[in-house]
Amino acid sequence: MRFPSDMQSISRVRRIIHDLLAETADHGTAGDVPEFVDDVVLLASELCENAVLHAGTAFDLAVVADDDEVTVAVTDRGPGALELQLAEPRRRYGRAATHGRGLTLIARLATSWGTRHEADGQHTVWFSIARRQGTVAEPAAAPAPEHERGWSAAEEARWLLHVPASLARRLDPVDLIRELAARLRDMADAAAVVVEVDRGDGTGAQELVRAGALPPEGAAAPGRVLDVPLPTTTGLHGTIRLVLRDQADAVRARELTELIAGRVAITAESQWLREVDQRRRAWTAYLVEASELLGQSLDLDLTVALVPQLVVPRLGAWCAVLLPEPSRRLRLAAIAHADEDRLPELRAVLDPDAVPGPPPQLRARLASAHRGGAPSWFSDPEDGVAVALRAAGASTGVLLVGRPAGGLHTPEDLLLIEDIARRAALAMHNARTAGEHVRVSQALQAALLPRALPQVPQIDFAAEYLPASSGADVGGDFYDVVEVGPEQWLVTIGDVCGKGAGAAARTGLVRDVLRALVREGRPLVQAIEMLNDVMVQAGDPQQFCTLAAAMVSRDGHDGRSALAVELVLAGHAQPVVVRADGTAELIGRFGTALGLVETVDLHCTQHLLAAGETLLLYTDGITESRRGLDQFDENRLLEAAAAASGTSAARLVATVSEAVQRFADGLPGDDIALLAVRAVPG
Repeated sequence: MRFPSDMQSISRVRRIIHDLLAETADHGTAGDVPEFVDDVVLLASELCENAVLHAGTAFDLAVVADDDEVTVAVTDRGPGALELQLAEPRRRYGRAATHGRGLTLIARLATSWGTRHEADGQHTVWFSIARRQGTVAEPAAAPAPEHERGWSAAEEARWLLHVPASLARRLDPVDLIRELAARLRDMADAAAVVVEVDRGDGTGAQELVRAGALPPEGAAAPGRVLDVPLPTTTGLHGTIRLVLRDQADAVRARELTELIAGRVAITAESQWLREVDQRRRAWTAYLVEASELLGQSLDLDLTVALVPQLVVPRLGAWCAVLLPEPSRRLRLAAIAHADEDRLPELRAVLDPDAVPGPPPQLRARLASAHRGGAPSWFSDPEDGVAVALRAAGASTGVLLVGRPAGGLHTPEDLLLIEDIARRAALAMHNARTAGEHVRVSQALQAALLPRALPQVPQIDFAAEYLPASSGADVGGDFYDVVEVGPEQWLVTIGDVCGKGAGAAARTGLVRDVLRALVREGRPLVQAIEMLNDVMVQAGDPQQFCTLAAAMVSRDGHDGRSALAVELVLAGHAQPVVVRADGTAELIGRFGTALGLVETVDLHCTQHLLAAGETLLLYTDGITESRRGLDQFDENRLLEAAAAASGTSAARLVATVSEAVQRFADGLPGDDIALLAVRAVPG
């Protein structure tokens, strides 16, 4: 049959195919229609509607029903291939097509399909659908070109409302609503049926589907317009709008629309709830990702710089973070824009210290947000929202987010921006707290080490301290050089068990008590024994200490260039003496660590550092540095120290330190302290 290029032809095609296949299956009776008939009607109407909308010519319909399958072919004489229009609909009547699912539906529902292009410019799209078992019957004679029969009220109601479960499962909600709208258009003699929904996101009512064609914008409507609200039960609101033809029965059209509105509402709500769930899943994943990124660093500057990168472009076209100075004045700390070329312009109007700076409206919003006020909108210099950054009950700054490209912030967007602001504020608060903790720890660590080593003629002192942590904890390693007399210095290095404030307190105790005892003139062994008594009386066996103490004095028998050394080791590793001839050896005799038992076994050994020789004291972080299962050990230490023979004390310390770090391939696993004393040749 041939049909004119008119939307009324679609209704005739749907009825003709429905009646033809129903009569074929039921031997001419008006009984139940087989389920596959709905598939055929849906796909045939999709082809015919696209032929009307895109080809703009009369079209031919061919239907072949045999024992195994039904084949439908639609032929048009349009300027381009119809299958291309099915995949990417053109604009018609000044508006974009709302579906564009022609080929998708055919591929999903048809048993097979294809296209043909004739030399005379005809384009044919066809599909076949297999009959279901039990529906085969003798084929009916082809209907006359003007085949139309009247439907009973029961048949109309069944055709309007009944969509087989097998078809409904294979259609997404939008396609199902479109099919229901097409059926309503057929029954109500409407030029078009439009389903609009308001998702409650602030964008207003939006067209969901349309069956039929609307006139160009500004042209007179072909008939009356009838609006029937959808009986929804969720936050979704909607309307079915019918554009009736002049001869249509408005009362009957309203009754049919109210009859189908419930089915459309349920399907639209199903689609809306699925979209809401998908958005919530996407935003949940986004917030989890944001939390992970914000929690990976305790560096305040890095955390602040990361916030705009998380916001742009997901929540806005641009974003800025303003933080308070000690004077409470806000400063621009970070900024990002989807268009980097606009950054200088944006910075000039957001930075309070720039010229011209924020306009009056934005200044007021910044002040309100900085005081912890509710999120507030502004429109100058661009539309955006100002949100307070609050953590631990105090304001930590202001987050500014510009509106997304091509739209405004929805209520859901504002909730997400507030959530990001809370997470960012907490991350910045944690970073600031961690920074304060690091600064306190570093200040405490510096207080436990000498500010500077003595500058003594003919004696060269050098030291280095390498913490294993990033500075957040106070290490237990320490060293000290203190002048005891005009020609005598106490050189100590030690390792207190543990880290943190407890280890720092014990380190200060060890250093200060030993200094006081030695300065009172007590022999070195006796002073260390009395130090052990003080530590044992503290009653904390977990805070024991190893110590290497050397009393270094000038040897007046060698032109004041040699150094006499009295060495006591209390559980500490043996120091290294680097000779002038390029050799190195361990010296000293092991004794008992301090703070564990009331009576310690200590031994004082006497040594002489000739001119050009160096005494190197160190903590166990040197020899116990690991690379896999291998340790740096004393042999590697002696080799590294001997390689720096004849150099300054500082060079010796640097050489050993570099050797250990190369061996450990990075940061050491334990704190490292090095202290060198060199007898400089006269």
